[in-house]
Amino acid sequence: MSVSPATLDASVPQSSLSNAEVVAEDKANVFHSWSAQKSLNPMAIAGGSGSTVWDHEGNTYLDFSCQLVNTNIGHQHPKVIAAIAQQATSLATVAPGAANHVRAKAAGKILSHAPSNMEKVFFTNGGADANENAIRMARLHTGREKVISRYRSYHGNTGAAIAATGDWRRIPNEYSRGHIHVFGPYLYRSEFWAETPEQETERALHHLRRVIQAEGPQSIAAILLETVPGTAGILIPTPGYLEGVRALCDEYGIVMILDEVMAGFGRTGDWFAFDAVGVTPDLITFAKGVNSGYIPVGGVIISSEIAATFDERVFPGGLTYSGHPIAAASIVASIEAFEEEDIIGNAARIGRDHLEPGLNALAEKHSVIGEVRGRGVFWALELVQDRSTRLPVTPEYMGRLKAELLRLGLLPFIVENRIHVVPPAVVTPEEVSKALDIYDQALTTTNL
Repeated sequence: MSVSPATLDASVPQSSLSNAEVVAEDKANVFHSWSAQKSLNPMAIAGGSGSTVWDHEGNTYLDFSCQLVNTNIGHQHPKVIAAIAQQATSLATVAPGAANHVRAKAAGKILSHAPSNMEKVFFTNGGADANENAIRMARLHTGREKVISRYRSYHGNTGAAIAATGDWRRIPNEYSRGHIHVFGPYLYRSEFWAETPEQETERALHHLRRVIQAEGPQSIAAILLETVPGTAGILIPTPGYLEGVRALCDEYGIVMILDEVMAGFGRTGDWFAFDAVGVTPDLITFAKGVNSGYIPVGGVIISSEIAATFDERVFPGGLTYSGHPIAAASIVASIEAFEEEDIIGNAARIGRDHLEPGLNALAEKHSVIGEVRGRGVFWALELVQDRSTRLPVTPEYMGRLKAELLRLGLLPFIVENRIHVVPPAVVTPEEVSKALDIYDQALTTTNL
């Protein structure tokens, strides 16, 4: 099927501003993250609905980036927007030390979908400070300092969270102490010379055990893992890996923290990504997926054992906006919509029946696709110059491919040599079909 370039859509709200005017004002006044400022050319987005966004000139795009993989419930879900507006009219803010009904209800909604050993929720402003506080809890609970995390990971941009991160963003920001990194399973580019998933699991766990032993188990407070590493490549854990990490934590008295900031709340077709393997962590961090980022919020879901540590002992942490009532209202409405509209089930069906077969069909057609991997609405296409050598495509190629996808009306999520296929959990089969046609055409017309 031939796909037409993005065109003006008279049905979207019209703006009095041009895209160029908005971009110029943005570049003049806004300092952007992770960027050299002079080379920026940001896309102007004026509005959105469901799986679609549009610019100020009426051009529409399928949002298969979910912005930063967070609009799980889609753009402008009416139930969530109404809850935000209603809460703003009744109580726009309240101190974190007060008892507040909507905050308590939000925590209860979250706990209703968490493992039975989870007892409390500590609210934060986002995912980075969720991981920051989970690390603090683990250190205080165990009396130990070191934290093990993976090289292929991203945990946020605050002190301990960025030090726990494994990718390049850690290196200029290593001010927090006590962080150790290991390699996790990634069979397509195995660090362990593995040829099967079973070998990858066994060797990755052996590597982790040896690092624990070499560092001294009595010094390690926590192992912090993204259940499914997201920005690092949507790396679905090989069978038995998470179970093996849980066993090592139990053996050595280490707190297991699973970072579900990106993978949680429907992204993998489950409430939490770890539900698929039945592993129970000690602490769970969450953020963007819980309310699709409509209001900044995050948090730590705390086991009964760790919560009890602070029954008689002060927890030395807090935030002015912890459990902000408008954010809490958005959580309640989001989870109710997830439940009432079977959004989690839709994500699982879309992955199983549409994305998985559709992306694999693309891989059969386009030799530039080296591997397809994912689950639910959380997929990656790893692009290579040659399937036998697995040499990644160049940044220049990825830039041309991104431009072509945008021209055809799809907003992509591009990381290094990968396309992350991450639509909202409310995406329809028809929208997936359209997106697959756009990926097909872009891959056909973009030469290596």
